[in-house]
Amino acid sequence: MTTAEGWTAAVRDLLAPGRLLPLGSAGDRAWITERAARQVLDPAATAVRGLVPGELRFEAAPAAGDGGGAAPAPPGALTPGPLRISTGFGVVMGDRPLPELAGELRTALLTAAREGLGLPVAAVDLEVTELLDAAPAEVGPATPPPGRPSPAAADATTLAVLRVEGVAGVTDAWGPPVHRGPDGVRVELAVTSGHRPLDVARAVQKAVAAAAGKATAVTVLVSELR
Repeated sequence: MTTAEGWTAAVRDLLAPGRLLPLGSAGDRAWITERAARQVLDPAATAVRGLVPGELRFEAAPAAGDGGGAAPAPPGALTPGPLRISTGFGVVMGDRPLPELAGELRTALLTAAREGLGLPVAAVDLEVTELLDAAPAEVGPATPPPGRPSPAAADATTLAVLRVEGVAGVTDAWGPPVHRGPDGVRVELAVTSGHRPLDVARAVQKAVAAAAGKATAVTVLVSELR
């Protein structure tokens, strides 16, 4: 991917949250937007010296399909199961050996995905797309797009969500922050940067179930990192 294409992809990413990616296993009933996931993955990739990463792409890995008993995936969401990340990257000629660069980039993405977010990434596919004479000028980290104002807390369930550590606010990109339907309760929220979204989602599910006072299936959509 050229530098111009990279900027185009970055601008496109600022304009839309992208698809929903599954967090954890099927039983976790949790998803995160591509845009929020990139806030953790992109810096991990760009921190690898000697290369220029391109746009990250996400797809279900061939072994996906542990969705038995899980909630139906929300519109635009990948089915729960292993994920594959693929990306191209430019290499600064003569800086570091290519196998070393590729190995470090793969490790950085896997670590950030699994430990930083809770994404079930099973594989990272890499492709060299450019050979560079020198590293491009360093650019400061991109400012994440401003999120929509958090809706006001309306009921006991919303208040229970807001009391969970790591919840930065509730959101309403996919409908009301707390949606009750035949499959249970769906909660949409923003996670505070530095907190692992999967851990926050699990804590929110426990809090919502406790507030409901009965066994309730709770699905969590993480729309933003703030």
